[in-house]
Amino acid sequence: MTSYRRLLNQARKEAEAHDISAEAVQILLLELCNTNCTSLYLNYENPVDPEIREQFEAGLKRLLNDEPLQYILGYQNFYGYQIIVNPDVLIPRYETEELVANVLAESDYYFSELDHIDIADVGTGSGAIAVALKKEEPKFHMTATDISAAALKVARDNCIKNAADITLLEGDMLQPLIDNNIRLDILVSNPPYIPVHQEMQKSVTENEPHVALFGGEDGLYFYRRIFEDAHKVIKEHSFLAFEIGYDEKQALQKLAARYFPNDRQEVLRDINGKDRMLFIYHNLKEE
Repeated sequence: MTSYRRLLNQARKEAEAHDISAEAVQILLLELCNTNCTSLYLNYENPVDPEIREQFEAGLKRLLNDEPLQYILGYQNFYGYQIIVNPDVLIPRYETEELVANVLAESDYYFSELDHIDIADVGTGSGAIAVALKKEEPKFHMTATDISAAALKVARDNCIKNAADITLLEGDMLQPLIDNNIRLDILVSNPPYIPVHQEMQKSVTENEPHVALFGGEDGLYFYRRIFEDAHKVIKEHSFLAFEIGYDEKQALQKLAARYFPNDRQEVLRDINGKDRMLFIYHNLKEE
């Protein structure tokens, strides 16, 4: 029978020939075996379970066809939580975990005295941001919106899977919040921000939903939409937090200043030193 060493080495060669990461191949096997690198190494010469081998070879075939590993596995780990994903939703990125961390930090700074904090994740997709925020801060009264019924089904599954009490509303951007007369202490969004003509990896453009990727000609379409209606849903003292494209800082700061002329704004860099988060503080003073 085929050993784990032989199976993995052969798969790595096939992946290299198709310009696929060898790491993705190894992660696929580790996840299917529900094990770690050390355990796999200790069992390198043992025969592979026939069912595992069948699942691995099927998954490898999909990898070689440029399908994202997360869709093959059916989930992505995000902020310590397992998030269900499929082609109806964008795969949560590790960079977005930093948005979650900063929202939690700013909430602690400005709203530590509140027993109840109203917050919404606009364009929630898989619900990853909403789930992580709600699980990390029980005081959050979390609402998540999306225009896609299919995406909201995934988000609902993730709420159930992670035991997260979140109100899900279907509709276009802020409209569900407006219709339900919801007022927010915190508005969070990771909207589509890629310009429509920007080149991207084939594995992304051919698999992930375009409605969750592209933000118009300049990538700022959905930010404009949110900025235009934000005053209808935010409270007198509140803040807004966005993930942004690394090269959109100046354009978004100018746009934000038009809609929030008297409010302080800040662009934060991610762990790679790129400008990736925009915070707008509405009637909140820095102490």
